[in-house]
Amino acid sequence: MEFATNKPIYRQIIDYCYAQVLTGAWQPGSRVPSVRELAVQMAVNTHTILKAYETLQADAVIEPRRGMGFFLCGDAREKVNEARRREFFASTIPMLRQEMELLGITPGDLLNHLT
Repeated sequence: MEFATNKPIYRQIIDYCYAQVLTGAWQPGSRVPSVRELAVQMAVNTHTILKAYETLQADAVIEPRRGMGFFLCGDAREKVNEARRREFFASTIPMLRQEMELLGITPGDLLNHLT
């Protein structure tokens, strides 16, 4: 995986995990890759994956099962969707608004291109 420089790697791994949930690649109740498996797949340190998994666990997206690994929570898709929507409104929209102002794009111009 290619990592951007403007965002911490563990946050980019969380985004990857979110994408796996939203696309259905990871199904509710299923085992997710182990810390070691994902570290190898992404060519990063296991501590980086662990930090991402700790965040996902704190957000109740994944849960550990003793001796079995991490599993996707039943309502993970809803939690991920909610988190992504919060991020969209908190980060993406303000950046879009700023870019629109710089380029002289009106909300009407934007709507015309969205429909």
